[in-house]
Amino acid sequence: MDRVQPAEGARGVFVSLEGVDGSGKSTQAAILRDLLAQGGADVVSLREPGGTAISEKVRALVLDPANAEMCDECELLLYEASRAQLVRQVVEPALAAGDVVVCDRFLDSTFAYQAAGRGLDAGLVRRANELGSCGFLPDRTVVFDIDPARALARATRGGADRLERSGLALQERVRAAYLELAREQPGRVRVVDAAGTVGEVTGRLVACLADLLPGLGG
Repeated sequence: MDRVQPAEGARGVFVSLEGVDGSGKSTQAAILRDLLAQGGADVVSLREPGGTAISEKVRALVLDPANAEMCDECELLLYEASRAQLVRQVVEPALAAGDVVVCDRFLDSTFAYQAAGRGLDAGLVRRANELGSCGFLPDRTVVFDIDPARALARATRGGADRLERSGLALQERVRAAYLELAREQPGRVRVVDAAGTVGEVTGRLVACLADLLPGLGG
């Protein structure tokens, strides 16, 4: 396998993986991390919300089904707070060191879930994302696209968190938002068919990142 290196410069590469709940993105994030490590890359694998001690506490708060009374604005601000901590504590220094950062969800999740899914004003959510991301944007965002009903059934097989309990209609709005983001920003946001075997989906993911990470999967 050729050594996996960022395509240009010393700055690292920032990749985010997105999709509705149960789309398989977390499985693919783990596989991508291993492929990068096997290729000799210095890789930092993260999840949102989470990735730092503070952010993991926010994650537990946001996803706890016991917090059913949480309002949409509170939810939005908690996600942004968790993200800001993750960026300043982990993402920013990792990219400065030339690492490859793989994040299971980032700011596009907030737009898809809190704007399209919850119905908060899109402009408001975009401004909140600017603050929470501290100005950092993934070099490539891969959306794993799958039928929301199939994905939600998979995601809730062992129980549902607070977001998953919001039901299928929310997941359908989220999927539509991701596809719209891909149409609006084709240079950054790419859609991968998440149907098929794990290996087939991984092949599509590798192809989607080949220009940014030469040698990946080679």
